[in-house]
Amino acid sequence: MKKFPLIATAAFALTLTACSGGNEAPEPAATSEAADASAVAENTIPEALRGRWGLTEADCTSDRGDAKGLLVVEPEKLEFYESVAQLGMIKARDDTMISASFEFSGEGDEWIMAVALSTPDGGETLVRKDTGPNAAPDALTYTKCP
Repeated sequence: MKKFPLIATAAFALTLTACSGGNEAPEPAATSEAADASAVAENTIPEALRGRWGLTEADCTSDRGDAKGLLVVEPEKLEFYESVAQLGMIKARDDTMISASFEFSGEGDEWIMAVALSTPDGGETLVRKDTGPNAAPDALTYTKCP
């Protein structure tokens, strides 16, 4: 009995199976793209905290550029009246809160401060608590701008 025809037949059968398109595994690139998107989402400020927030109603409606209590929360930064804070190392995060280090710059200065942001009521208010040497002693509560 010759082994060559049997091996050739088996190889031919495997080739046909591979070319038939049945039960193909997903491409690794698609899987890694989904993992990358998930990692990016976990390294940003949660969606529920993003938007425009005011300490007073006037902070949301002022058109004179004097909304000193306005806080704009974007995926990777906080924008205040005279400063900007870039998201740094995240300590804790879920869908309604983040506690992280932020790199601030404004009025010619740069500093790092730990900031915790949360929305205890599903997005109506935003509570901000800073910690560190120059932090305000109390938490600040913002209202979502319309």
